[in-house]
Amino acid sequence: MTDTTEHNTAPAWIRVRGLEKSFGERHVLRGIDFESRRGTSTVLLGPSGSGKTTVLRSLNALDIPERGVVGIADVEVDFARLPRGRAGRREATGLRAQSGMVFQSHNLFPHRTVLENIIEGPVVAQQRPRDEAVAAARTLLEQVGLGDRADAYPFQLSGGQQQRVGIARALALKPQVVLFDEPTSALDPELVGEVLAVIKDLATQDWTMVIVTHEIRFAQQVADQVLFLDDGAIVERGPADQVIGDPREDRTRRFLKRILDTG
Repeated sequence: MTDTTEHNTAPAWIRVRGLEKSFGERHVLRGIDFESRRGTSTVLLGPSGSGKTTVLRSLNALDIPERGVVGIADVEVDFARLPRGRAGRREATGLRAQSGMVFQSHNLFPHRTVLENIIEGPVVAQQRPRDEAVAAARTLLEQVGLGDRADAYPFQLSGGQQQRVGIARALALKPQVVLFDEPTSALDPELVGEVLAVIKDLATQDWTMVIVTHEIRFAQQVADQVLFLDDGAIVERGPADQVIGDPREDRTRRFLKRILDTG
């Protein structure tokens, strides 16, 4: 968790106002509003179907809300005014370029080595020199504890190692924000800790992160801000010690009790 004192007066790095999103007749997001400061970690908690992943995908413009504004750093998109066609796709792509996404499943290219997976985005999408991308990728692999696996293929790695490569791949894009969508949900329990340790380390390095997770103890350790969602709305928000340690809302208390009792 970052010491946020120096961020209190800084302008918000992530700005979300009035997000509304439906899938058919199902209203998934109902006026989501929040801000995050640069170098802080925001954790989204809530039951399945509460809208957490849709919020995350909206930040990355993988899902396009009907209404609302998302701003990251100096890029901002008003989805209600998003043009149709090429101009709208260009705006969405500009927003997407601000973040790196770590999915529930690592989604690595199976026919490419670890190193090739990591440099794909920087070289192909960002047109960075290959030598520069390779050097940065090797540094990132050391950071996630896989410095000796650059030439391995995904099938030669454990699930936890593959997810750590996924984290390195997201960081290789040099994003303004890193988005984690339940990064340990697909892992065997004994592999969860190695992935969470990497994310905790990132939280000490001034990365700005938004994390969807059911790992409550981890959230308590890493979050500067916790948002508890239910039925597409933010029910409770605040510091981790308050929302997790002493929640004000009955819905939050019931959710945490169920998760912690199950754990």
